[in-house]
Amino acid sequence: MRYASITDRLASLGSEKWAIHAAARRMKDEGAPVIELTIGEPDVAPDTRLLDEAERAMRAGRHRYSNGRGEPAVVDALVRKYRKRRADVAQENVLCFPGTQTALFAVMLGLVEAGDAVLVGDPLYATYEGVIRATGAERVAVPLRPEHGFHMQAADLEAAITPDCRVLLLNTPHNPTGAVLTAEEIAAIGAVCRRHDLWIVCDEVYEQLVFDVAFASPFDDPDLAERTIVVSSISKSHAAPGFRSGWAVGPAEFCTRLLSVSETMLFGGQPFIADMTAYALDNAIPTAAAMREAYRRRAARFAEALSRAPGLVPLSPEAGMFIVVDVSGTGMSGEDFAWALLQEEAVAVMPGSSFGEEAASFIRLSLTVPDDAIDEACRRIAALAARSTLPKERRA
Repeated sequence: MRYASITDRLASLGSEKWAIHAAARRMKDEGAPVIELTIGEPDVAPDTRLLDEAERAMRAGRHRYSNGRGEPAVVDALVRKYRKRRADVAQENVLCFPGTQTALFAVMLGLVEAGDAVLVGDPLYATYEGVIRATGAERVAVPLRPEHGFHMQAADLEAAITPDCRVLLLNTPHNPTGAVLTAEEIAAIGAVCRRHDLWIVCDEVYEQLVFDVAFASPFDDPDLAERTIVVSSISKSHAAPGFRSGWAVGPAEFCTRLLSVSETMLFGGQPFIADMTAYALDNAIPTAAAMREAYRRRAARFAEALSRAPGLVPLSPEAGMFIVVDVSGTGMSGEDFAWALLQEEAVAVMPGSSFGEEAASFIRLSLTVPDDAIDEACRRIAALAARSTLPKERRA
């Protein structure tokens, strides 16, 4: 039987990247005492007011068909949110989607196709390559170097551009590294994008989980407004990943053109979830602030403990719910260290290679576990690191 070429383009770009996570879940199901540090799923529940609002809306009959742009209440709430950053935002600049992932997929589908290329920092969030390849376009890597704190450099972006490039997919705050671009860095990157007439798609899902630095975005720069599209959601900010409520905000012409794509894919979301999202955006919900403080503190706890272990160099994040650790000093790759850690110490982490070549010597640890789990995980990670630095014949 014949299949569409998209199935070939996306082969090995899906769940295969999460093989360690799947293996850890199987071990846990069999009773192994696995400490799971793989995925970025908030470890707190959504605020009860959000659950109450979703239930109220459902019981009030808000479970019928919606429309392609989004329910008026949530569109208006998003207009209010982004007008705090740029005064010219209107309903025509907003499209609603079930989560950031769907928003990214639709946005990319509306911007590129076979023969085009998309620039994206490496390391990158694990699904980005699939989102790009699904359109038929190619990924062009821009190296994000540890010596620059994984901040994209305008010179590296300029050097990576090819004649086929149409879009820069930017992620700030960044997953997996927690890097947050400064306004000055974004201005320099934006100048490159203007010179080469590139769209900027900016994934800002960790916007509210920034620690001790200022959040900045190309969306807020009037000189970049006509070429910038923001995608985000309430998944991280409101600890509500399972509700799948996200959006894209960009130029009115772009949103008008993409609306038919969105309608063909989805023809609207769930009105009761839209009502909950509008409530979340319009009210003071403390969830993000509480998570931000917890993740900042946990990142410091990981960094302090692992910096004492042989062969390990933790890089403290500026935002988000992860910390990355360079394991090259152990003599192992990130992939080998992660598998050995699961098999020998029952700690599950993500290998950096799941996020690109530049992170191949790293592992990524989730900050979404309590302190006692962090302390035990650090003890086990340090034990493996200590064994790994010994001659191979002396390893336990």
